[in-house]
Amino acid sequence: MGGTTVGFVGLGAMGRGMAANLLGAGYTVRVWNRSPGPVAELVARGAQAAGGPADAFAAGVVVSMLADDTAFERLLLDPELLAGAAAGVHVNMATVSVALAERAEALHTEHGIGYVAAPVLGRPPAAAAGTLDILTAGSPDALAAVEPLLAAMGRRTWHFGDRPVQANAAKISTNFLLACAIESLAEACSLAEANGVRPTDLVEMLTGTLFPGPAYTGYGSMVAERRYEPAGFRLPLGLKDVDLALTAGAAAHVPLPFGSVLRDAFLDALAHGDGEKDWAAVAAVARRRAGLPA
Repeated sequence: MGGTTVGFVGLGAMGRGMAANLLGAGYTVRVWNRSPGPVAELVARGAQAAGGPADAFAAGVVVSMLADDTAFERLLLDPELLAGAAAGVHVNMATVSVALAERAEALHTEHGIGYVAAPVLGRPPAAAAGTLDILTAGSPDALAAVEPLLAAMGRRTWHFGDRPVQANAAKISTNFLLACAIESLAEACSLAEANGVRPTDLVEMLTGTLFPGPAYTGYGSMVAERRYEPAGFRLPLGLKDVDLALTAGAAAHVPLPFGSVLRDAFLDALAHGDGEKDWAAVAAVARRRAGLPA
């Protein structure tokens, strides 16, 4: 598929690196973003500047990486935009709600456009390095058409089914589990510190014995060291994903009792001015509850 023109909408911290990797793989990439800075950066590296979303959707394939449901719906779930699109497939790589995933699939199908959900696991450095894990779902034909494109942006593609909503459900479930891990690390570290144990020592032992792996190692060190900046994944986005899990659970009659605790903890963190910090800063809430110094 190298040489295919790809429209790319959304050049935030993740999208910039992803679009750059498509350029490196030989694709002609037509980029659009609400702010012009990232567009200019990628044009300097060989991309084409799109005049707007409609110009991006004139490409054979479109990839979008927007922040949330609101941005995706406002910019891309426009019947007029889709009716005039030449794109054969739209790959939405954002973490969006299961309800929006279902609406997006229906509207794209109505206008004869394949729709693939492909949310990702990884932070901006992984996006820049092309080492994302990509969670996909969609029709087999649409997935086959974009598989080489996804391979240019990630280290592995995980398939979850023929319905795009399945990939979004998998991503929401994953982020919910990560939020639970951060909260449990925060509470365990607070308990240890309140009894004279250095959190860094506790995390070193845990990640070297019972809880190895990137989630506990990475977030464990952030929690133990109270290192919440620079933000790789901002705290308001963590709250958004917890809310997505609670909403999906309510719709499917799946209780998520930890979810309510997490939501209140994220709101507490936002109320204390931590909105620009990494979502690991929710650990500060557990410290305040324990009466430990900030």
